[in-house]
Amino acid sequence: ISGNLSPWPTYTTSQTILQNVKPCSDDHRKRTRGTCCLGRRPFGIGKPRYLEQLENYLRKELLLVELSKDSTQELKLQPYREIFEFFIEDFKTYKPLLSSIKNAYEVMLAHQRERIRALEPLKAKLVTVNEDCNERILAMRAEERHEISMLKKEKMKLLKLIDKKNEEKISLQSEVSKLRKSLAEEYLHYLSERDARKILIADLNELRYQREDMSLAQSPGIWGEDPVKLTLALKMTRQDLTRTQMELNTMKANFGDVVPRRDFEMQEKTNKDLQEQLDSLRADYEEVRKEHEMLLQLHMSTLKERDQFFSELQEIQRTSTPRPDWTKCEDVVAGGPERWQMLAEGRNSDQLVDVLLEEIGEGLLREKDFFPGLGYGESVPSFLQFEGPVENKKPTKKDVVNLLKDAWKERLAEEKKEKFQDFFFNFLERRFGPSDAIAWAYTIFENIKLFHSSEIMSQFYAVLMGKRSDSVYVNQKETIAQLLKEMTNTDSQNEGILTMEQFSTILKSVFPLKKEEKILELMEAGGWHSSSNNADFLNYRALFLEDEEGRSEPFVQKLWEQYVEEKNEYLQELKQELGIELYSDVTLPQLRGALMSIDPSLDKQTLNTYISQAFQLPVSELPEEGGEKEEGIVVWLQTALERLQVIDIRRRGPREQEPAS
Repeated sequence: ISGNLSPWPTYTTSQTILQNVKPCSDDHRKRTRGTCCLGRRPFGIGKPRYLEQLENYLRKELLLVELSKDSTQELKLQPYREIFEFFIEDFKTYKPLLSSIKNAYEVMLAHQRERIRALEPLKAKLVTVNEDCNERILAMRAEERHEISMLKKEKMKLLKLIDKKNEEKISLQSEVSKLRKSLAEEYLHYLSERDARKILIADLNELRYQREDMSLAQSPGIWGEDPVKLTLALKMTRQDLTRTQMELNTMKANFGDVVPRRDFEMQEKTNKDLQEQLDSLRADYEEVRKEHEMLLQLHMSTLKERDQFFSELQEIQRTSTPRPDWTKCEDVVAGGPERWQMLAEGRNSDQLVDVLLEEIGEGLLREKDFFPGLGYGESVPSFLQFEGPVENKKPTKKDVVNLLKDAWKERLAEEKKEKFQDFFFNFLERRFGPSDAIAWAYTIFENIKLFHSSEIMSQFYAVLMGKRSDSVYVNQKETIAQLLKEMTNTDSQNEGILTMEQFSTILKSVFPLKKEEKILELMEAGGWHSSSNNADFLNYRALFLEDEEGRSEPFVQKLWEQYVEEKNEYLQELKQELGIELYSDVTLPQLRGALMSIDPSLDKQTLNTYISQAFQLPVSELPEEGGEKEEGIVVWLQTALERLQVIDIRRRGPREQEPAS
């Protein structure tokens, strides 16, 4: 090093550099012989020979790399790496520090190369997704262009129709003007004819009178009368004629312009027909104009929706995540692919997540040997009040379903209805004894809380926790039993088969308030399709079967879904009828009036039951209708609706009563 290195930088004509020394440091003072920082001066020495050799070597290697065909960034870095290694080897004192610096950079470069290598497939996937999205956008744009062209054609068609109607209107108006002109000409013709006829009649009368006067003057003895008397009679007659002529002239003056009634009625009828045609054309024109405006509005809304969908598509493309591959669960769920396909059939992603959570929860539940007791607090249900660990009985799902079915049978056969939580614990005591009742209570509770997808478990949990009245389950079972009874009565041969027409008739008789589309939904859930014939046969007994886990057929599930929808619609109508906010007070008379308004067929007992539930008052303590105490009983509308949601509330008749014939 001492033979090849020399101090640098130095004063040269081409290149100088300041020393990288901290001002006012000890080393700086030694070199400047105590001079202050303010009085320092730049100084330098000649460039070392070793540095020139390294620079020449670096330029040579870089030139070779650039001349090579495969001049990647990695190859360009190699000469710098070699120069740095030369420094490390020559500067023995700083070799450990420089080696650690080099190793740190090498590790970082290796890490960056690994990251780049890992991101290469993602780049290709991103390109594929981008191409796919572009194709979808192009398809959507082509579809929109086709739709816009169809709307434009429809618009041109409507414009042609409007022009045609306008032409018809103009032709009718010209025809009306021609008829009016013809009517005026006919009127003048008849008027002149009438005047000529009257003049002719007057001339004829004058000639007749003259002839009579002449005959009387020539033969006065023909009549055997006194000439003076006849002259007087003639004079009186002429006076009458003059008076009559004056009256006739007065009539002519007063009624000269009057049209004959027959002509007037005929023209009035023609005018009325033309007016009706004109009104009809105006109505058609107005209807076409409104349709045109609606089409324009629809076109504008379509354009807005297209822009909105396009922006949403871009947002989804930016933020969306890939959909889960549910087939991965086949190897995880107990039972393999067959059981997972059975569980996943007809379910969306949200429901599949619930099913997967139930499967995971079931495994965790079986691993538990004991449950921690919840104590004796007021918030703890009565059947769960216990201190200390409680044994997990670990029954199968089938055992839990059978146990719940037995509990419902006893509940239906029970004469004196007790509180459902007390009934449930007493049932467990009778079934398993007082010592194991609390363990079975905890076990059953944890199972029905976990399995939301099971109908019987979810319904039992809702009734047990007070979220739903047991009358809802009882009435649903009674409805199913009534349906089965009607079908059995219709099946005279007891073959278990009905035609689709009989099936439809039974549904309409059992559910007279359901709309036609609801009946069609039930028929489709039972196996009927719109393309099939009403003469097709249906095995009605299979509609009411349940599997070993209590899962009903689609027909019974659709009945329950429609019941929930109809209950929500009924409560929504009640809210709209009251016309107040959810957190406003509603009085007892207001609620009674609204219920009778939306459901006039409600009997007094059912009405009192609804009011009792809404205000949490016993039926016997309800004030008389029209009394002063009614106004003092209030509750929030939100609270009243939540309480009514618990019980079996449904429509008892049509909203508008049909008038009696």
